[in-house]
Amino acid sequence: MLKGIPPIIQPDLLKILSEMGHGDAIVLADAHFPAESVGVRSHVIRYDGQPIEPLLDAVLQLIPLDQYTEHPVLLMDKVPGDTVDTPIWDRYRQVIDRHEPGRQAGIGMLERFAFYEEAGRSYCIVATGEQSQYANIIIRKGVIR
Repeated sequence: MLKGIPPIIQPDLLKILSEMGHGDAIVLADAHFPAESVGVRSHVIRYDGQPIEPLLDAVLQLIPLDQYTEHPVLLMDKVPGDTVDTPIWDRYRQVIDRHEPGRQAGIGMLERFAFYEEAGRSYCIVATGEQSQYANIIIRKGVIR
């Protein structure tokens, strides 16, 4: 156990967050996301059974968002015609606003297959047990000022 490190952050994830440089991306993927096939060139960490929201909160305690890109946070947009509710997006916005006030405008949306492409270029994909649909989120790491 380390002081100041949220207990939800496992050693493998702490190592990954530390290794990531400015502009590197990490994906927090829901249980439906094809993490292993999309992440063939990325590190894949399993967080089975874990919801994303507390993990997002812990990650944003440790890394800043990239301030030099228009959308340092990307969400997977709903497939056209899909009427599923996405209340998790509002909860993500609240978490982001707690750690990076005023950065909600930096949340972008990507079409499903564009999201897969972007996720495939990420440094790491964290495969969680999150059950909400369209809960996938990409975070681009910034620099500490």
